Amino acid sequence: MPDRLINTTSGFAATSVAVGVVVLALKLAAWLLTGSVALYSDALESVVNIAAALGALVAIRVGARPADANHPYGHHKAEYFSVVLEGVLIVIAAISILRAAWAGYIDPRPLDQPATGLAVNVVAGIVNGAWSYVLIREGRRRRSPALTADGIHLFTDVLTSAGVVVGLVLSVATGWLILDPILAALVAFNILWQGWRLIRSSVGGLMDEAVEPETLERIRQVISDNADGAIEAHDVRTRHAGRMTFIEFHLVVPGEMAVSTSHAICDRIEKGLRAEVSDASITIHVEPEEKAKHTGVVVV
Repeated sequence: MPDRLINTTSGFAATSVAVGVVVLALKLAAWLLTGSVALYSDALESVVNIAAALGALVAIRVGARPADANHPYGHHKAEYFSVVLEGVLIVIAAISILRAAWAGYIDPRPLDQPATGLAVNVVAGIVNGAWSYVLIREGRRRRSPALTADGIHLFTDVLTSAGVVVGLVLSVATGWLILDPILAALVAFNILWQGWRLIRSSVGGLMDEAVEPETLERIRQVISDNADGAIEAHDVRTRHAGRMTFIEFHLVVPGEMAVSTSHAICDRIEKGLRAEVSDASITIHVEPEEKAKHTGVVVV
């Protein structure tokens, strides 16, 4: 894949699809070699990974579209819908795994070619682990909820795969065939928990949650440091929408101040905020001093 593509957010999402297909092929091979219900559950989660990566790719490309007449604030929230989709897919996969685990519990069977199957599954886990690290790092750096969620999901897949491998080794060593369906059920419950966390995080974005308290404090400090000539800033509000951070507040200036001077103060504040918060959309409402509330950000 060309460097210019891999260096874009959508490029990482597209690569996730390809990685997911490779990992799915490896895990299906491991399942077919062993007949393990636990390895079947591991492979089924990789199907979810591919579907989620496709959803992330579409959402990222939609979210990157510029604002238009119907979407004057842009399309940034599109990424959250892919995260919701991923959470729903995880729940569906978990239910399917639980059904298979129950069947294996009722009629436990010995594993075929356990050494070869487990070795193949370990290779798949290594590929997933390396790629999940890349996705989480780049998702946070690019402030992409879809990439970050995809990376976290892959990392949980790595952890569950490791648990499955260890458990199956114990099953083969001890002859406790019941460990196989029990491990599958544990995988199902684990991904159910991860699905809930992903849905919760995306709902927060769709509901316009404010930035973290420490980020808000930095925003307030930047306003104070760059508003020389103004009196105060109040009603500071923030919200997330994908990688965008929206900041708005009222800036109180002396009543006799010229419009050009107040505009220069706003420009200075905006420059400082954009240096502190990447991908920021800033709205400042200028008011005369009789509108001061003597609360909020005091200009130093």
